[in-house]
Amino acid sequence: MPDLDPTTDFIAGTAAGIVGLLIAHPFDTVKVRLQNPDLSSRYHSVSHAFATIIREERFSGLYKGIASPLATCAFTNGLVFASYKFFLKAQKVDDSIPSLTEVAIAGTCCGFAMSFFSAPIELIKIRQQSMLESGLGSVSVSKLIYSIHREHGLKGLFRGLTATALRDCGYGAYFLGYEATSRYLTAPSPRLDGSTSLSDSSQGSIPLWVLFVSGGVAGVLGWLPTFPMDVVKTRMQSTEISRNTMRSEVTTGDNPYRTILSTIQHSYRTGGARVFFRGLSPTMLRAIPVNMATFAVYETVANILSS
Repeated sequence: MPDLDPTTDFIAGTAAGIVGLLIAHPFDTVKVRLQNPDLSSRYHSVSHAFATIIREERFSGLYKGIASPLATCAFTNGLVFASYKFFLKAQKVDDSIPSLTEVAIAGTCCGFAMSFFSAPIELIKIRQQSMLESGLGSVSVSKLIYSIHREHGLKGLFRGLTATALRDCGYGAYFLGYEATSRYLTAPSPRLDGSTSLSDSSQGSIPLWVLFVSGGVAGVLGWLPTFPMDVVKTRMQSTEISRNTMRSEVTTGDNPYRTILSTIQHSYRTGGARVFFRGLSPTMLRAIPVNMATFAVYETVANILSS
């Protein structure tokens, strides 16, 4: 990736995030519905979930909850790329090409830092996506924030923070997959020794297909290691609204999804190991095209701004 100033990183990351979000959100809505323990039984498969949501809630139902991430996309996605570069440079004492280990460490630190911003955003998004009424959501973002804060205080907005941080550590594999693939495809000889990378190649000489392939690989590798934790996070963040406003099955006793450990234990006891991979199909379906577009837009915008 090009060595840019933080402002350029932020702007390019913002543009890439908006494009990626518009492509990804329908798949994300289906993923959340399949992972939500109160809603998953309504859908037999990914295609059935898509068809049911469109039939019952119109096409706009697939974009429920998009307001929260879209409103903050300019901040969060730009911050992802800017913070990744910050942690990458923090490990360097010279201008040498970062090793793949340094890339993975920078990505992991970036994901951990970003979780403090993404946890409340995802909480609001998931709760809107879990509403079955037609339209983009019957409860606005401001009303949801007010309701959560009134009942649980500020900590209520950070429900699932630890699970979000553990999931977002997948940015290490995400950036590693992108950099390793791009180095492999642009190296004079096919090897992963770090001898060639996008950061020291001429931007004009990098074919678009290299950006597409590298982005697709990054999307898959970024999700696979941490997907079970994404299921845990979604269950923790979605059950509270079901309990209070949707006549959830959780009506008496303690919420079994109150902590990471209790969520893992209850989920495994009731659904087996495969429950931790619910929603994997729509996630993989979106990961490749979304991240192909994300990195292509990032590199293109960064090249324009730095030229």
